[in-house]
Amino acid sequence: MKIIIGVLLAIIFFGIIAIHSGVYNMAATEKHWAITEKMIEWVRVRSIAARADDLEVPPLDDASMLLVGAKHYDAMCTNCHLIPDQEPTELASGLYPQAPVFYQRIPITAEQNKVDQIKEYFWVIKNGLKMTAMPAWGHNHDDKTIWAIAVFVQKLGGMTRQQYSELTKVHDDDHSHEHGHDH
Repeated sequence: MKIIIGVLLAIIFFGIIAIHSGVYNMAATEKHWAITEKMIEWVRVRSIAARADDLEVPPLDDASMLLVGAKHYDAMCTNCHLIPDQEPTELASGLYPQAPVFYQRIPITAEQNKVDQIKEYFWVIKNGLKMTAMPAWGHNHDDKTIWAIAVFVQKLGGMTRQQYSELTKVHDDDHSHEHGHDH
């Protein structure tokens, strides 16, 4: 037992020295070490799933939700997550990790997986993600609006530029709306 404790203390000691020396490069132009990337991905996926699991999904079949989500996505999300067939923006190409490009994702067909995915999208949109540049929109958007954005993001998979344009041109080009808070 003493050997195990000694080894753990040595690992912690040398880890602190390595971190203090600046050996780990935090620049967004430098990729994470493979082990670091796997650890971050594992923590992110598990954290989101654990917090999203208990969410109750409201009825999402109102056609106007898709249009509300499209309006908000178009105003707030396109610089990082892009629109169908858009080249990466300067902002998007400078992000590390890169923001997901939702229109390039293959739509999920299994109903339970769709429910899990929409819960996770809602949770991320509402709460944001540390060290990714993903803001927490829950500070200034109510849950109904965030669910609408999640609905739209889920529908983006495989969407064409024409379909995107039809959904986003329905609304005025301004992004003025109520920023309620029904958390």
